[in-house]
Amino acid sequence: MDKIHLALVCIGAAHAIGFAGLGAGIGMGHGLNGACSGVARNPEAKGAITTTMILGMALVESIAIYGLVIAFILLYANPFADALLG
Repeated sequence: MDKIHLALVCIGAAHAIGFAGLGAGIGMGHGLNGACSGVARNPEAKGAITTTMILGMALVESIAIYGLVIAFILLYANPFADALLG
């Protein structure tokens, strides 16, 4: 592969993990904000709120893992190598 094509693949992989991590971080921040507000308003519901928050955090974190998988596919498997080489 040419160096320019390799550079484009690296940029694509960086965007995949970067945007996925950014989105997951924002989502986790909003979820934690909502959980803290909920516990502050209703301390008796702390157990249910915490359980739901942990489940939500796990689902949000899976989005970041999907971005990591896409980055690894682009870097190592590279299904677009033939298209890039023209």
